[in-house]
Amino acid sequence: MPKSRIILLCTAFLFASILATAQQQEETTQKITPQQAITDYFNAMPVIKDTIPAAIIEDDEIEEDNDEEFSFDELDETATNNMVFLDGMSAENIYKIWSTDIVNPYNIRLTDKADTTLIDLSGYVHPTNNVVTSEFGFRRGYRFHYGIDVRLKKGDSVLCAFDGTVRIAKRAKGYGYCVVVRHHNGLETVYGHFSKLAVKPNEEIKAGGLLGYGGSTGRSSGPHLHYEIRYLGIPLDPRMIVDFDNYSTKSDTMMLSAAHFAYAKEIEQIRFWTVRKGDTLGKIAQKTSISISKLCQLNKITTKSVLRIGQKIRYT
Repeated sequence: MPKSRIILLCTAFLFASILATAQQQEETTQKITPQQAITDYFNAMPVIKDTIPAAIIEDDEIEEDNDEEFSFDELDETATNNMVFLDGMSAENIYKIWSTDIVNPYNIRLTDKADTTLIDLSGYVHPTNNVVTSEFGFRRGYRFHYGIDVRLKKGDSVLCAFDGTVRIAKRAKGYGYCVVVRHHNGLETVYGHFSKLAVKPNEEIKAGGLLGYGGSTGRSSGPHLHYEIRYLGIPLDPRMIVDFDNYSTKSDTMMLSAAHFAYAKEIEQIRFWTVRKGDTLGKIAQKTSISISKLCQLNKITTKSVLRIGQKIRYT
């Protein structure tokens, strides 16, 4: 074969290879719309369809003491980075797990949530129209209350806040008789201390539907409703959403961001001193390098308060 023809064939082969490579790179770098990326992400996940659970978690008891304390120790720090949120996406696509026993089975961390999520708050019905008796936040300096308590009388009707599906309806040690509802807008609400329940798990319920009757079961010193609002298992301060004086939401929508979960970072940094025999505020201040006045402020005590052996004193 003539040398010129060999060179021509080699050149043609090289050109064809370059063209094929360029086409392949163009295909692999083809721009994907955000909607398509989200659709592909959720199509690869097991999701809840209607009331049929995609993944069931069985447990003998709801997490104990959720009424008073909530632990972030075992949350997955990378989960939020792997989670995709879309404004207006239904709860069936946000939640991967359906549990009829555990209040927060999701293992999600939201303190570093990078995006903002639009929550539809229209159609809200206040569970019971009465005064607030205990706020969201620290109690006695070291116990965190993850809901708001509302006064009621035993037997008063407690209503569902938004349309949704009952996820939990049973008795637990901390909450007493309690109900958890997953709502179509992506929120979940928790109701505690019922005297009697009126719903069962997997029941569809409308906003204003009867959940049960007020009481004082579980860890409770008198009849009241313990009311929580959660997103992906993490509690929100209900006052950020609800006007408890007018029994309505503050607006018809909410832009949910990491700022709503900032309190969790403070909780993660908290340290406690357990009082031992012979301890005084002065000794604890010396050991922890925290002033007595700061210790009193953090624990809502005075310099004259009597310390009990085993008592937890917050120092950060």
